[in-house]
Amino acid sequence: MTSWAKRGELLIERVLRRDGEPVLTAYMGYAEPDHLVLQGRVLSGMRRGEPDPEQTRWTNFKQMVSLFITSEVADVKVICDGVSGRTDAEGYITLRVPRGADDSGLVTRAARIEGQSEAVQMPAVVPDGDAAFGVISDIDDTMMHTGAYNLVRNLWTTFTGNALTRRVFDDAKALMDRLHAGGRNPVFYVSSSPWNLHAFLNRIFQRAGLPQGPMFLRDLGVSDKGLVGASHLDHKSAAVDRLIEANPQLNFVLLGDTGQKDAYVYQDAVKRHPGRIIAVVLREPVQGSAKASLEALLKTERLGVPTHHARNFRDLPQRVLPETVRARGAGDQR
Repeated sequence: MTSWAKRGELLIERVLRRDGEPVLTAYMGYAEPDHLVLQGRVLSGMRRGEPDPEQTRWTNFKQMVSLFITSEVADVKVICDGVSGRTDAEGYITLRVPRGADDSGLVTRAARIEGQSEAVQMPAVVPDGDAAFGVISDIDDTMMHTGAYNLVRNLWTTFTGNALTRRVFDDAKALMDRLHAGGRNPVFYVSSSPWNLHAFLNRIFQRAGLPQGPMFLRDLGVSDKGLVGASHLDHKSAAVDRLIEANPQLNFVLLGDTGQKDAYVYQDAVKRHPGRIIAVVLREPVQGSAKASLEALLKTERLGVPTHHARNFRDLPQRVLPETVRARGAGDQR
């Protein structure tokens, strides 16, 4: 089944492919103790339209579909700070370059495609030395309304809106401001949304004033793992593991929702990383959606990690807030 689907995917790509000069698109990277992990993708014939809040749903639909019609360029050499690598079959590139002793906050490195003179600035977030903890958050129905718990609702919301009409929850923004503490504590986003939506999501977050942070999204192409790549649980679990291992000096607060099995992903993460997770907070996107998650939340509590689920992130109990946040108001910073 997968082999036939792969052949179909390749045929569609050949029909829709727009050949042109390879373009390196930078994603937000992150830091390991000795390296910056730079992430990006090489594409050709990129399509992007400028959104308008007054445009029709049909225009929104066409612009959203265009984000999924990509022409990936494989086996392209990308060079940065003397380190090089080649893009994979889907055009993705990851480079681990040496970290500078003074690197902190948002840093950039200049990378280029071999044979091209123009460099692309690839950003990465390096936690401050005085960071008290890190935050790993889901996106859909945690930071912004999507309806990801219902496939039809999710598709309708995704394909009929645009970056100017989608809204971040006010309570999510307020909580993130408190946890981020004016830049002291790093924020990372983990989602099952496809990488094709990276620029789209980043634009929404910037407009809403959410803290900048690396996004760990999913490739929806056909692979040996299935018709849409890694499963929701496998993808999120792997991303959480990667971030916890990359930041041995930090413990983490995990944010999510009860509509997409985040409770199970986070419970398993607590088991794999004892002592590293200090709280789990889940939004209940629809009344009653927490029922399926209660068993996992109770098991997480029994492992010594405080949990909380509610329809919103307002008035969280003190026990699930890190000590450095408990005494601060929603508008306070460092």
